Amino acid sequence: MVVHLDDRAAPGGSGVLGILDVARGVLADLDLDVVLERVVEAARDLTGARYAAIGVLDGSRTELERFVTAGIDEATHRRIGVLPRGRGVLGELIADPRPLRLAHVGAHPRSYGLPPGHPEMTTFLGVPVAVAGKPFGNLYLSEKADGEEFTEEDEQAVVRLADLAGVAIDHAQRYRDVEAQRYELKRTVDTLDATVQIARAVGGETNLDPLLELIAKRGRALVSARALVIERPRGEELVVAAGAGDMPHGLVGRSIDSQESVASGALRTLRTLRLEDEPNLARFDRHGVGRLGVQASAGLVVPLVFRGRGYGVLIAVDRLDYGPGFSAEDQRLLEAFAATAATAVATAESVDADRHRQRLAATEQERARWARELHDETLQNLASVRLGLAAQVKRPELETAVAAIRDAMAQLELEIDKLRSLITELRPAALDDVGAEQAIRDLVDRVRGRGLEVDLTIDLAYEQGRQPDRHVNEVETAMYRIVQEALTNAVKHGGAQRAVVEVEEDHTSVRITVRDDGNGFDPDAKTDGFGLLGMQERAELVGGTFEVRSAVGSGTTVQAQLPAHRRRGAQVA
Repeated sequence: MVVHLDDRAAPGGSGVLGILDVARGVLADLDLDVVLERVVEAARDLTGARYAAIGVLDGSRTELERFVTAGIDEATHRRIGVLPRGRGVLGELIADPRPLRLAHVGAHPRSYGLPPGHPEMTTFLGVPVAVAGKPFGNLYLSEKADGEEFTEEDEQAVVRLADLAGVAIDHAQRYRDVEAQRYELKRTVDTLDATVQIARAVGGETNLDPLLELIAKRGRALVSARALVIERPRGEELVVAAGAGDMPHGLVGRSIDSQESVASGALRTLRTLRLEDEPNLARFDRHGVGRLGVQASAGLVVPLVFRGRGYGVLIAVDRLDYGPGFSAEDQRLLEAFAATAATAVATAESVDADRHRQRLAATEQERARWARELHDETLQNLASVRLGLAAQVKRPELETAVAAIRDAMAQLELEIDKLRSLITELRPAALDDVGAEQAIRDLVDRVRGRGLEVDLTIDLAYEQGRQPDRHVNEVETAMYRIVQEALTNAVKHGGAQRAVVEVEEDHTSVRITVRDDGNGFDPDAKTDGFGLLGMQERAELVGGTFEVRSAVGSGTTVQAQLPAHRRRGAQVA
């Protein structure tokens, strides 16, 4: 066959320059979807076919997983419905990948007709497409112009096009792989960068709140989420501790149901949950931050786990790029990030706890110092003044001043009693000398002297001879201060007439309960006082728990449970 260089491709033609033009178009882009679309359009141009398609084989190479068409409009696509999977005549090329040219497709033995709504097709040309020597798919053409049959020249042209298509698809796939590797590398770098940022924050002993904000922002950027929320446990509930992205105003600080929410499920199981699962999404909407206005159609709920303990959860919702669902790789990245973040949060919590512990210890030391100075200097000096005045009273030449001196002595007696009481309140000597039980008994006696009727039940193992060692100083101080603060509140703020104090110990813990019949209060109302917060901090810093129950007009109950840490070789948790 002689081919002239000026033989341009026309409908049904296959000139060299036409093939070159087609090649330029097919090879001009490295996006696989664009390449496939250009291949089918080029096949129509080369042959004058009305309809063209390329079917892409699945991994098993036994049927089609994609079907890219040209010449069929969107309305016809909708009428046809499900696209071919590679049966009938189309399957012939899968089973026997050689060019197939038919004058009447319906006459082929494997043909079983067209689906309802499908345009009429008679003539047919099919050519296999290979990439790097392996089957990739098939080019299908139908309905040559003017009702003519496809020619051998058409077949040769489409075979050459299939060869070019194989090269273009190979390049597009290689480019896609390179792009995927580049994207993966970028995400890995982003993960490392986020880890470094958090490590720097921890290294600088950054406060917990700014650290959580940093985690939220970095985690959201890492998986391209529309929003990321951090929930953390606080008592019996979960609290929105930080967030980044598209969130309702005022979300941070709001409380979440810690029993029914999807976040609580992730914390209990210490594993990632997906919002694409309908039960999880329902719990998110009804009991989680969805109830507070955070909208989501997909998401990842990843626990912050450090040494087997959950420090909170990251909730990433709706991927912005290629979303809204998150891929398995997104989950892996966010889980790796969460592990680093959990370490940072645990470290920041430890630093924060150490600061609280140091402040409490410094406060106790300062109280002890003032108690010693008041006792050793002020109280002794006042006692000396009293003795001097008493000596002067016995002198007859001062009879005119006796009445005034006696009044001064009475006032001194009163002030000395007040100082003794203040010294005891600052740091009772019994707490250091003989233990918490006697210190609490003395405290209750002093409170009774102020008019509050107190029933006391106290049973501590060391004082009753069941243990050879006292509790560590922090635990004994916490016992005393919790009872002291609860009784002080009952008298000062509650106007109570009666209180019940129970301090009991078993082999693992000390349980403290203080109930009063005072006015009560709303525990959820904001207050400027530090009494309740101080009791809670003391309990938590020794590894214990604290709870207060009250209502206006119904009295108050304070309960704490502290671990039994002994002084011999023991340390506070």
